[in-house]
Amino acid sequence: MGAGLVGRACAWLLLQRGHRVLLIDPGLDGQHDPSSGSEAALGVLMAQVFHRNSGRAWRLRQRSLELWGQWRQQLQAQGWALPWQPGLLLLASTPEELERQRQLVTSRRQQGFALELWDQPRLDALAPALPIGALGGLCSPADGQLDPGPALAALLADGLRLGLQTCCDRVERLEQRPGGWSVHTRSGELLKVDALALSAGVASAALLADIGHQVPMEPVLGQALELELPLPTNWSSASPRPGELSWPGALSWPGAVVWQGLNLVPRASGRLWLGATLEPGDQADPAALANLQQLGGAAPEWLQQAKVVRQWQGHRPHPIGRPAPLLEQLEPGLVLASGHYRNGVLLAPATAEWVADQLEQG
Repeated sequence: MGAGLVGRACAWLLLQRGHRVLLIDPGLDGQHDPSSGSEAALGVLMAQVFHRNSGRAWRLRQRSLELWGQWRQQLQAQGWALPWQPGLLLLASTPEELERQRQLVTSRRQQGFALELWDQPRLDALAPALPIGALGGLCSPADGQLDPGPALAALLADGLRLGLQTCCDRVERLEQRPGGWSVHTRSGELLKVDALALSAGVASAALLADIGHQVPMEPVLGQALELELPLPTNWSSASPRPGELSWPGALSWPGAVVWQGLNLVPRASGRLWLGATLEPGDQADPAALANLQQLGGAAPEWLQQAKVVRQWQGHRPHPIGRPAPLLEQLEPGLVLASGHYRNGVLLAPATAEWVADQLEQG
């Protein structure tokens, strides 16, 4: 239940393992669903730059990064390309943050990971200019950005090739029955299944509360902009003249850039995605969106001049009082795989693997 990226990943992997799968989600009719966290995702994968060195969150991130590499090849072989931009630059805005990055580089090198600490002169040499106030940055060639749209389409299309069944309806109630579960939909249909995996964001919590499981979650609004950047009159590698911007002809970023929780993702034809998880609730604040493009006052001139060509948003399910994500087997044949908050795209493969293992072991 739930056809966001996590739900589609679970369905696809279960099909790969030879199971019969029914994917249930009212959004399967192709209509925009603002309650879907995948609707607001930019696909920035932060695994090796993660600040911890051990624990569940670390293991999930590393396993997912490994699996995404394998999944891209598998889907490519079936004719589904998943656009991937390798490289990530995580900027530091305070001396304390820079020191933490320096310590992380040392730790990662001991683990065999090739992270680099970039000093301010190296950042100043990049084009276009980075956010004002960046003191240094952590560069990870293994992390990067996966385009969520093609990934969603590929997992669904290849799932259908493998025999995936779909139900475009809203689930109203769950009921345990001997040997499995009954799923009651809004249209009155009764679906009988052997096992059920819930990956429906905040909607999962409401359904589980009705059968005695308290897993509180809240929606947190993620917003994103697609910007058309001002083009220079001279695209050569020479220094731009006063007032002239060096985008995109002299682009020298190592990949996506993360600044104080804001993600900047270069796109083709001189465009840029800019997005962040901005505010709790489900109503957008225009002031917060305007502040997003200004990077909280750190936007360089070229970004201030950019033109908004598209805007979108979605709800990211945030667990209350518990670490994200929520991965639990609640009852025999009932598993919860939701509450990924900001990391649904990154953690989708490892989550799917966990779900498949739980259901098979059960």
